This record gives sequence, structure tokens and C-alpha cells, in this order.
Amino acid sequence: MTRFGRTTLLLLGLALGLSAPGARLHAQEESHKPTSEVAHDLVAPGTQAQANRNQIDIVHHIGNAHEVEIPFLGVYHLPRFAPLHIGGLTIDFSPTKHLVFMLLSAVLVAVVFVTSARAVARAQAQGRPAKGFAGAMEATALYIRQEVILPNVGHHGEGFVPYLLTLFFFILAMNLLGLLPWGATATGNIAVTAALALMAFITIEIAGMRALGAKGYLGTIFYLPPGLPTALKPIMLIIMTPVEIIGKLSKPFALAVRLFANMTAGHVLVLALIGLTFLFQSWVVGGVASILATAIMLLELFVAFLQAFVFTLLTSVFIGLMRAEH
Repeated sequence: MTRFGRTTLLLLGLALGLSAPGARLHAQEESHKPTSEVAHDLVAPGTQAQANRNQIDIVHHIGNAHEVEIPFLGVYHLPRFAPLHIGGLTIDFSPTKHLVFMLLSAVLVAVVFVTSARAVARAQAQGRPAKGFAGAMEATALYIRQEVILPNVGHHGEGFVPYLLTLFFFILAMNLLGLLPWGATATGNIAVTAALALMAFITIEIAGMRALGAKGYLGTIFYLPPGLPTALKPIMLIIMTPVEIIGKLSKPFALAVRLFANMTAGHVLVLALIGLTFLFQSWVVGGVASILATAIMLLELFVAFLQAFVFTLLTSVFIGLMRAEH
């Protein structure tokens, strides 16, 4: 559990560092437009004013912000820090809504597994298996370890288990918190998913370096098929080197975009269905829209688990492929 906790902090730190500047740049771009112009861009001319407000609420829910909605207490405005200027680059480390829910996810994962580990240890000391919530967490962690991580990472893959388990539960916590009425989905922020994908990319490449050695790792970039005539080697290097580099970069890109797009699309669809009630102001439309939104929310609950599973599975597969590249 100690390695589990250290990996959680490492993932969180990288994600925090990349998500805060991204949120600030997004806010700066939007701040150039007055609210009336933003509403005009979101809805077609001639639409009712109520529809304008509904559209802005959708953007507000899925976007980042410098305030957090606290249930039954209203809106809490997060503190703002002076931006850091490095040459022509401006970086704002002020906390945002997605940052708060990332921290909450990290704390939630840490508390759940520290308490579960203690409960499992007590049960084992008494010579019985863990029961209840602690037993469920132990079973889930063992399933991900035995059925997802080790078979795909390959031989001597135990060293990657703490990182990949942390990755799964950290993403799952962020996904589930986004389904709460006042919650926010941090994985619906491309900066957050990009940070997670960057960490996966670094892990994949370092795993390859350690398993293949310097010469073997360079062969994954400058690829030459065995038995190739000497005259064709320069031509093959010119053709294959960009292909191999693109192949390496496409993996983290796919990880980041897949998680971001899936978590954002579901929320947009649910909010759009609910917005139909206020747009048409009809009990019939409202009833049908509510049923459809409930069905989508149940699907979103499944997607929250699925996307955490897929991200962990693909990272494990990519690590295993890189380690067995020879």
C-alpha cells in the first residue's frame, strides 16, 4: 500500500501541473467575449432566451471554472494567485473546479485503500478472509492485478502493479465523482487526461529501455528489418523512422482523447436531454427526456468503470509490447 500511495501522489502531481495552466489558457480565451456573445455563439438566432441559458449551463457544467458548487450552501469562489510569467509564457496555478475534484479523488482513493488494507490485515491475522467493503476492494484489486496487469505486462511485471492499480482507481474515482449532482468530471478535461497519458508514455518508454537496453530501445525508433541489403538500409531508415515515432506518440494521444471524449460526450447528452424540458416547456417532452436521461446516466455509470478499465488495460498492453519488442 505504501508504493500504491506514492504512485497516487506522483500521478496527482503531474496531472495538477498540466491541468491548471490548461484551464487558465481556456479561461483567457473565453474571457475575451462578453456573455451575450458567448450565448449567441451557442444557440441559433431566434431561439428563446431560456434555451440560451440552458446552453450556457451545459458549457458551465462540463467546463472548468474557478468556483465550486457546494450542496445547499451555494457557490464557493476558489482563491486566485498571481500568474507566473516565464518569458512570453503565462502560467496560472490558481486552483480550479477540476483540480478540487482531482484532489478529492486522490484523498478518496487513499482513504479507501488505507482503511481496506488495515481491515484485510486484521482479517488475515484472525485467520479469516476479509468481508464487506474491504473484501470487495481486495477482490477488485486482485482481479485487475491477476487478469489485466500481469498477463499483459508479461514476465516480471510485478513492479508495474502499484502504478497500474493506482491508475485504475484514480481514474475511476474521478469518473464517479463527475456523476454526482454537484460534481465535476476531472477526466472531462483534456489537460488531465493528457497528463495521465504522458505519465503512461514515460512509463512505457522507460520499461522498454530497461528491458531492451540502449541498443534494443534505439531499434524501436530506427528500425531495420533483418537481412536487408546494405543499399536499402538508408532508404528504409528514412521511411520507417518517422513511422515508428508516430506510432509511439499515437499511443498516449489515443489514451488521452478516448478518455476525454467518452466522459465529455455522456455529460453533454444527459444535459441536452434535460434541457429539452425547458426548451419545449412540455410535460410530455419532459417525461420522455427524463426517462432517456436516466437511461443515459445508467450507461454513464457503466462507462465510468469501462473507461478506467480500458485505460489501465491499454497501458498494460503497451508496456508489455514495448518490453517484448525484440
